[in-house]
Amino acid sequence: MRTNIVLDEALVEKAQQLTGIKTKRAIVDEALRMLIRLYEQAEVRQLRGQLHWEGDIDAARLTRIPEQPPC
Repeated sequence: MRTNIVLDEALVEKAQQLTGIKTKRAIVDEALRMLIRLYEQAEVRQLRGQLHWEGDIDAARLTRIPEQPPC
Protein backbone atom coordinates (compact mmCIF):
# COMPACT_ATOMS: atom_id res chain seq x y z
CA MET A 1 0.00 0.00 0.00
CA ARG A 2 1.39 3.37 -0.93
CA THR A 3 1.00 6.08 1.70
CA ASN A 4 2.55 9.50 2.06
CA ILE A 5 3.52 10.43 5.61
CA VAL A 6 5.55 13.19 7.22
CA LEU A 7 8.32 11.74 9.37
CA ASP A 8 10.32 13.38 12.14
CA GLU A 9 13.73 13.63 10.46
CA ALA A 10 15.60 13.55 13.77
CA LEU A 11 13.88 10.26 14.69
CA VAL A 12 14.61 8.78 11.28
CA GLU A 13 18.28 9.79 11.46
CA LYS A 14 18.66 8.40 14.99
CA ALA A 15 16.99 5.12 13.95
CA GLN A 16 19.31 4.86 10.95
CA GLN A 17 22.37 5.47 13.13
CA LEU A 18 21.31 2.87 15.69
CA THR A 19 20.22 0.18 13.25
CA GLY A 20 22.30 0.77 10.15
CA ILE A 21 19.11 0.64 8.08
CA LYS A 22 19.59 2.87 5.05
CA THR A 23 16.12 3.75 3.76
CA LYS A 24 13.19 5.50 5.37
CA ARG A 25 10.85 2.80 4.11
CA ALA A 26 12.92 0.09 5.77
CA ILE A 27 13.00 2.11 9.01
CA VAL A 28 9.19 2.45 8.99
CA ASP A 29 8.76 -1.26 8.19
CA GLU A 30 11.07 -2.24 11.05
CA ALA A 31 9.32 0.16 13.43
CA LEU A 32 5.93 -1.37 12.57
CA ARG A 33 7.29 -4.90 13.06
CA MET A 34 8.73 -3.93 16.43
CA LEU A 35 5.51 -2.22 17.54
CA ILE A 36 3.50 -5.33 16.66
CA ARG A 37 6.03 -7.57 18.44
CA LEU A 38 5.86 -5.45 21.61
CA TYR A 39 2.08 -5.57 21.74
CA GLU A 40 2.06 -9.33 21.10
CA GLN A 41 4.57 -9.82 23.91
CA ALA A 42 2.35 -7.77 26.23
CA GLU A 43 -0.53 -10.14 25.44
CA VAL A 44 1.63 -13.12 26.38
CA ARG A 45 2.80 -11.45 29.60
CA GLN A 46 -0.83 -11.03 30.65
CA LEU A 47 -1.06 -14.85 30.77
CA ARG A 48 1.64 -15.06 33.45
CA GLY A 49 0.46 -17.15 36.35
CA GLN A 50 -2.73 -18.20 34.58
CA LEU A 51 -1.51 -21.37 32.87
CA HIS A 52 -1.41 -24.73 34.64
CA TRP A 53 1.87 -26.67 34.44
CA GLU A 54 2.17 -30.41 35.03
CA GLY A 55 5.54 -32.07 34.95
CA ASP A 56 9.04 -31.89 36.31
CA ILE A 57 10.66 -28.70 35.06
CA ASP A 58 14.10 -29.69 36.38
CA ALA A 59 14.02 -32.99 34.47
CA ALA A 60 12.86 -31.20 31.32
CA ARG A 61 15.72 -28.75 31.59
CA LEU A 62 18.29 -31.50 32.09
CA THR A 63 17.26 -33.22 28.85
CA ARG A 64 18.19 -30.05 26.95
CA ILE A 65 21.79 -30.03 28.19
CA PRO A 66 24.15 -32.07 25.98
CA GLU A 67 26.33 -34.54 27.85
CA GLN A 68 29.83 -33.23 28.54
CA PRO A 69 32.75 -35.46 27.55
CA PRO A 70 34.81 -36.68 30.52
CA CYS A 71 37.90 -34.60 31.27
